[in-house]
Formats: sequence, structure tokens, C-alpha cells
Amino acid sequence: MTSIAAMMSADYGVMGDILRLRTAQNPDHPAIIMETGESVTYGQFDALVDRVAAALQRDGIKPGEAVAVCALSSIPYTAVFLGGLRAGVAVAPIAPSSTPEAIAGMVADCGAKLFFLDAGVAEAQKPAPVPVRLIALDGSSAGDAFDAWLAPEGAKPAPVEIAPEAAFNIIYSSGTTGTPKGIVQSHGMRWKHVFRGDAIGYGPTAVTLLSTPLYSNTTLVVFFPTLAGGGTVVLMKKFDAGRYLELAQAHRMTHTMLVPVQYRRLMERPDFDRYDLSTTHLKFCTSAPFAAELKADVLKRWPGGLVEYFGMTEGGGTCILMCHEHPDKLHTVGRPAPGHDIRLIDEDGVQVGPGVVGEIVGRSAGMMNGYHGQPGKTAEATWICPEGNRFIRTGDVGRFDEEGFLTLMDRKKDMIISGGFNIYPSDLEAEIVKHDAVAEAAVVGVPSDAWGETPVAFVALKSGASASAEEIKTFVNSRVGKTQRVAELHLVDALPRSHIGKVLKRELRDSWQASIKV
Repeated sequence: MTSIAAMMSADYGVMGDILRLRTAQNPDHPAIIMETGESVTYGQFDALVDRVAAALQRDGIKPGEAVAVCALSSIPYTAVFLGGLRAGVAVAPIAPSSTPEAIAGMVADCGAKLFFLDAGVAEAQKPAPVPVRLIALDGSSAGDAFDAWLAPEGAKPAPVEIAPEAAFNIIYSSGTTGTPKGIVQSHGMRWKHVFRGDAIGYGPTAVTLLSTPLYSNTTLVVFFPTLAGGGTVVLMKKFDAGRYLELAQAHRMTHTMLVPVQYRRLMERPDFDRYDLSTTHLKFCTSAPFAAELKADVLKRWPGGLVEYFGMTEGGGTCILMCHEHPDKLHTVGRPAPGHDIRLIDEDGVQVGPGVVGEIVGRSAGMMNGYHGQPGKTAEATWICPEGNRFIRTGDVGRFDEEGFLTLMDRKKDMIISGGFNIYPSDLEAEIVKHDAVAEAAVVGVPSDAWGETPVAFVALKSGASASAEEIKTFVNSRVGKTQRVAELHLVDALPRSHIGKVLKRELRDSWQASIKV
């Protein structure tokens, strides 16, 4: 049998094999602990994964085919994911917050042979039934019982050879900006996340607390490396700041992944400093803009390092900011990761240099195979450099400084062109939140007869704070250039966000459009 050290240092490996090796090394070590206290050891988990893989093979599901999972995080959910991988089956994790029609569409798009779900999803599915066999992960009447579907105890799947380019999972993204696209990530791409685990400190003593969902790449980039390293994953079904802190202290958390809005909610708690978080080794953040002042607060009050990742589910290029090593660069998203080639291009696809704003494109060993069944969309997301290499277009706009740190401006589609001038909403948002009463802000471009487009701001106030929309508008417009001034400012209870904390600017534009028709 290949040693763990040899496999973890290899250019390519598969999660099913490394899980088996970790089990042989330490079968009684906790693998997954739910916030409710339910848990499985590596020995129990590996056996459950085998039963899932054997059941998939029994049902005639072949390597390269897909199954879909749509449920809240649970031990059966994780076993289906790993069991699918062990059988060479691609797993399509779907967000329960999607509409019934979208869920049915994604299940059909990936060609799922089975649909694993829970009671909550089953209730939402009533208007749009899914025409494949349903398996209820939670023992509900949502489908056939998971325990009854499993292969018998002790069952072992037939070995499967899995090539690096084989589909690992299909993650549906961009549902907030249009029809979701299935991003096909390969086993080779996922292995690159595992490969860097030692450098990050994932080992048998690691305890990773996750409150983000298993259908998000944000979660998976730390979930799989933790298990590959032989550590323990503590899973929450939903994020709650107080409960998160209790679990972090009780389980002596060493690693975690949070999105910026979760960091903000944690740091705003009056009792945050009462919790013992001294075992924290590294905290990660990705998926949405992370304000420099919030990073600084986390560094000051939360032990351990803070690492921000900037990248895409599609892969390509990743920037890494080791916040604890570069406290003077908190306004940036860091430098390109080792082996990652990140460049900026103009509207004509020509590369631009330091100090010049351009669209971010990236290339690395970790890149999606493409969008499932959508070659046209895959081509749109591709840039071919002068040397002939393939890069993935991010749709984000940024600027490199002279030291190679990337400052993220905005999504390309969110840039406002007013009177011929480019306005970056992030610049205005950064000024608005300097008002003492403001908790968060988002700026969108709306049609203007005079200027083509003009900026409109949506602002949420801090708890207990008081300020009028006109007061805040005057404040920000006094701090920006004439061409950047906000035309309207609206107070809202909270900004609409996706499941991983991204502000849904399309909803804000739609709400503005609806308001002018009233």
C-alpha cells in the first residue's frame, strides 16, 4: 500500500484513496462532528463511504455519470459526496435556496441518475418534480430511505481507475446573474487543493469549523484538505454567530473558512472577546469583498493568521493575501499564488501593466474542464494569451501595484460609465462606510437620460445608529469627485446577499427599477 507521505507529495492522487489510508492510520480519530454532537470516526466514515459507492455501482451508475445532492449539511451528505468520488461518479451539489424550477433544471442539466435530498428541499420541490429516483438523507418521506438504499454493512465497491481529467464535481454558479452554469471541476484540480495542505497546517491535529454549505466551493476548498490531512471537520447546518463561537471554543478549533459578512457579524458581537479562540492557527476568507478595516479588526482581536483568497470556482488564477504578514496591504487581495499566472487585459484583450486597470485573467494547474454542456459559455470565459496558453476570464476588474499586489476594483459588469467616465462602485462604497452610522453600502449603476448611467447607493445603518439618507448622500458627495457623485441614496434594512455573502446587485437594480414605475 502506498504510504500517506508518498501520496500527499505526489502530483496526483484521489480522495477515496487518501481517505482509506488515513483510516488505516487512525481509524478511531473523529472525522466529522455535527454541531448537534453526532459524529463518525474515520473507520466508521470510510465504511459508510464504501457502502455508498457499492450502492451506486449496484444501481448501475457508471464512472463519469452524475448524482445530485440538495440538502443541508449532514454526515450522510458527506458520505454521498465521498462515496460518489470513490465510485468515479461526479457529484453535483445544489443549493436548497434555489427555486424549485432551478433545482429541477440543474438536476436535468447534469444528467443526475439519483437525487439525494432532505425534507426541506422536498417541500420546495412540489411545484417542479424531479424525474429521477429520490433518496432522503434525513430519514423523512422525501424519498426512499437513505439507510435502506445503502449497500449492506461491510460492502466494498469494485476498484475504479480515476484519471486526473475525470469530473470530480459539477458546481452550479452564477445563479445570481442569470441561468446557473455547471462548472466541471476535475479530480486533478481538486488534488491541487489537497496537495498544499501540509503548508497550511492540515494534519491529524487540525480541527476545521465550517458554517458555510457543502454546495459551495468556498467550503470544499477546506473540507477536502482537512480530511486528506487526517483532521476533524466540525459542521454547522447554518451559520449563527453565537453558536459558532461556542463550537470554536468547545472543539478547540484550529482552522475555519468564513465569508466577510460572517466575520463582520462575529466581530460586532459584544461578547466576542470573552471566547477562548487561542487554538486558532489559520482563518480563511473568500467569495466576496473583504473590507480592509474589518481585516484589521480580525487581526487585532482574533488569534492566529488570516488568509484571504481571491479566485473563482472555475479556477484559473488565485491571489493570496497573508494578512498577518502584510498588514500594510489589507486594501489588496494579495499576490498570485505560486505557479499561478494572473494578468490584466483591456477591452481589446491586450495585456496591460502595473498601475493600469484591466480585467483579471488567470491560469494555473487548477482550472475547470469547462461549463457542463455549454461550449459557447466556456469559450466566452476563455482568453488565449500571445504564447497560446488558455486563461480563464474572471469578469473582475483590478490593478497591480509595483510590488505585485492586486487591488480588486469591481465586477466588470458593475462598472458604471457616466458621461464617458468610468466609475467604480467600490470606490464610492469605501467612502460611504466611513460615515459613523453606516454598516454597509452597495452602489449600482442605473439608466440616466443625461449621463447614460448614474450611481445609486443602498445603505444599511449600524444597529442603534441614526442618520438620514440625505445626510449620508451629502457626506459621500463631499468626499468624491464631481463625476462620481451619487444621484440617489436609499436606506435599507440589509443588503440582499447570496448564500456565500455576495451582495446581489441585480436585486438592488431591480428594486430601483420597480420603485420608479410606482
